[in-house]
Amino acid sequence: MPPPPDAQAPSPRRRLLPSTARTRIIAWVLLLVLAAMAVVTFVTWRLLIQATDERIEAGLRLEVDEFVSLTESGIDPRTGQPFAGIENVIEEAIAYNVARPNEKFLGYVDGVFVSQSRQQPGTPIVLANDPAFTALVSGITEPQRGIYENEQLGEVRYLALPVTLAGDPSRGVIVAAFLADAERAPANEAAQLMLLVGGVTVLGAAAAAWLVAGRILAPLRDVAATARTITDTDLSDRISDGGERDELGDLVRTVNAMLDRVETGVAAQRRFVDDAGHELRTPITIVRGHLEVLDPADADDVRSTVALVDDELGRMNRMVSDLLLLARSEQPTFLQPGPVDVAALTEEAFDKIERLGDREWVLETSARVDAVLDPQRITQAIVALADNACRYTGPGARIALGSQLAGGSLRFWVSDTGPGVSEADRARIFERFARGTGARPRSDGAGLGLSIVRAIAVAHGGQVLLDSVPGRGATFTVVVPAVVTGGSCA
Repeated sequence: MPPPPDAQAPSPRRRLLPSTARTRIIAWVLLLVLAAMAVVTFVTWRLLIQATDERIEAGLRLEVDEFVSLTESGIDPRTGQPFAGIENVIEEAIAYNVARPNEKFLGYVDGVFVSQSRQQPGTPIVLANDPAFTALVSGITEPQRGIYENEQLGEVRYLALPVTLAGDPSRGVIVAAFLADAERAPANEAAQLMLLVGGVTVLGAAAAAWLVAGRILAPLRDVAATARTITDTDLSDRISDGGERDELGDLVRTVNAMLDRVETGVAAQRRFVDDAGHELRTPITIVRGHLEVLDPADADDVRSTVALVDDELGRMNRMVSDLLLLARSEQPTFLQPGPVDVAALTEEAFDKIERLGDREWVLETSARVDAVLDPQRITQAIVALADNACRYTGPGARIALGSQLAGGSLRFWVSDTGPGVSEADRARIFERFARGTGARPRSDGAGLGLSIVRAIAVAHGGQVLLDSVPGRGATFTVVVPAVVTGGSCA
């Protein structure tokens, strides 16, 4: 039964940005560039507008000073005679002051427009014909500063000054006006130019970012392509390393090193599974073969078969225990280190190995020192080496044990007078289920003893060394770092 509509899984939220890393990088870069361009353009535009407004205000103040200086004396500067009337004052003041671009001078007498500054031919007389502006400024009795909005001219900033003349009852007004929107036009054009140049720059940055992002992300694409080619049967592919000494180069080398470890681990696991299957199959085959030919009526046959089955099951049990031990050797809890009297540990291990067989057992030397290590694991390694020496020597053969502190390391060794280890076997005898070719027809072990010894040494941060001359015996030495707590070397 299908779930009700409310129970349906919610559809994934649509991404605001493209899904590929390349396009996301470019989108974010462009977003940041656009934001920066917008901020820079806006701040620059505002500074230009502010400078223009300050220039307008400074111009208006200057005009006030000039008008005042011209009219306060009551003498016409051109004729040297007194002004004939208010209208004459206004006309002379407007003619005397040269209007700047986007600046207008207007004169009013008794509320009626009478004169304005010269302007280019064909320019419409807008403010003079604007009744609202005339009503605003023509009847003032005190200086007035303000902003006026005209439909054609836009914002107009003005300063109106009342004008009086002794002996003339008329009342006049002189107005200095700046067309603020026209004055700000260069600032607006500069901002528009900045936006245009910024848009072209953004397009160029987008193209460059596309190329650069593709080059930077190429190793990541190689990682994905290589990962897709790797299967459980083929782990040999690697990512091409261009030699870059940056984060992506480190990533490529790290992934390749990880693939090396994975390939090595998988290969070892396959060999281990194959070897374990072979070794466990042998006792099972032996047990099954004897049970198939068992004569239940023959008591002797039953007893011998039971003894054989018990022996093979015991060997399988030891093999499984060794395999579990090797598996636990990779866990952090494999070791339980603590302060140990190395001399006492060596002597106790010697007492144990003396019972392994009829050999000439010799304790060569003991390190008189206290150190931090796992005594049970070290003893297990020594016993395994001694048991290995017993397997490859005959009765009466000499087997020696010793321990020593030298060069900052603790050394535990077991030497024998057996057949030794050939050059061909040196590299493989520490592998799981491996046996030396110089062994007697077949030992009873599964070939895991030396692997366990190496695992114990590695867990302590050390190693196992082999010194052997074929035909003259072998010496196996467990070398571990010496974490000394007291005592001295002997």
